[in-house]
Amino acid sequence: MSELQEKGNSIFGIEDVTIGDHTSLPSKAVFFLLCFLPLFATVLFGGVDNVTWIFISIAWALIVLLWIAETWTTGGLLINSSSLQIPIAGFLLIALVQLLPLGGAVTGLAVPASNALSLDPYSTRFFAVKLVVYLLYFAACLAFINNEKRLKKAVYFVIICGSLMALYGILQRLASPEGIYGVRETSGARPFGPFVNQHHFATFMQMTGGLALALLFGKKAGREQKILLAAGIVVMGVATVSTGSRGGLLGFLATLAFVSLLNFLSGRWSGESRSKAGMQRNFVIAAAGIALIVVIFGVVLLIGGNDALLRGTGVVLADGDISTGRLHFWPIALKIFLAHPILGAGFESFGVAFTKYDTMSGEFRVEQAHNEYLQTLADAGIVGFICLAGFIVLLFKKGLKTIASSSGFRNEAAIGALAGCLGVLVHSFFDFPLRTPSNAFFFLMLCAIATAAIAAHDRPSRRHH
Repeated sequence: MSELQEKGNSIFGIEDVTIGDHTSLPSKAVFFLLCFLPLFATVLFGGVDNVTWIFISIAWALIVLLWIAETWTTGGLLINSSSLQIPIAGFLLIALVQLLPLGGAVTGLAVPASNALSLDPYSTRFFAVKLVVYLLYFAACLAFINNEKRLKKAVYFVIICGSLMALYGILQRLASPEGIYGVRETSGARPFGPFVNQHHFATFMQMTGGLALALLFGKKAGREQKILLAAGIVVMGVATVSTGSRGGLLGFLATLAFVSLLNFLSGRWSGESRSKAGMQRNFVIAAAGIALIVVIFGVVLLIGGNDALLRGTGVVLADGDISTGRLHFWPIALKIFLAHPILGAGFESFGVAFTKYDTMSGEFRVEQAHNEYLQTLADAGIVGFICLAGFIVLLFKKGLKTIASSSGFRNEAAIGALAGCLGVLVHSFFDFPLRTPSNAFFFLMLCAIATAAIAAHDRPSRRHH
């Protein structure tokens, strides 16, 4: 096992644990729930409804119980000591501090007001609950996606989910139903597929498309697999363009460019790119990337997506789309940050804080800044932004290290996962895609795929006391 794999998993009082699928039934059940949870949230409108969190919490509790059962069965607690978990724990700590009664008391009200630091304690409390779920889900992904067999299952699961949801979204758009699944109307929003927000569906396509692109441009997939992967990417690309999301299209193109770049750099690191075969492969990858873009745009035009393509490329703007008011939202986010520079106004308190500085008519209740980085400053101040920046730096440091030290399917999976994460981070400059729970779950799974220690083959558990 490589040094990276040796250091990846740790146990309280026990060193080095590698658990294959055949060693623990609870471990298999945990892995199944890790895949089921994001899919379940996606199908139920992206998990944006509070009632969905009742079922998410049940699944979360099952993961905890099964993790305990797995610990009892194997005699040790399987965890991954990745430092990527620290920034998420930092966000949780900030949220808890924001709920403390350290703010100024409000007088003159018939009903006593909360004197928490957060301007919206209820929303901050619910956000803290979500962070607990996300943190444990991420820790479980890091710990239980721990061998190549599970890695392949997780990667293909993400790609298949993306392809099927993209196909459904396109068919739904062509059928033009009254609402999602033909039953749920979304006033004030433009849905796509099962998502209430079409921009966040585009984010989902970036994450799933990144893995598909990496396998397509890699060397491990056979000819038949590459045909299926190419078809899946075209469907995902068409769905992305059909959303009309400019940030989504930019993120998808960033994902494609990053996969191509990392494939080129991988060839240079191995010395292959200097050979004739390596140069030919780089040319094929570049040509394939251009061809995919042309085919995707061509299919969009063929199915009548002219308006979506024009809006997605920024040629025209959609009237009445609240997201076009970003130049108004962003300065207000900065004003909120300057008023609460250290710990922010409170997680998920932007909608309340916004009203103090809003100069618009107030027709729309603006809940988000449509820029995740500015909203992090507004919600959590400098401390929260440090946590966000730290997570991004650690993610790419660990992801690139994994790519440089691995080969075969592990290498391609890490490239695709890291590219998908980059697409989300690019899109986050123009939107709030990770505020949709299903996207957050898939994003955390990609982070684990990009960085977790993976055993080359399933082996019986090995422990050194």
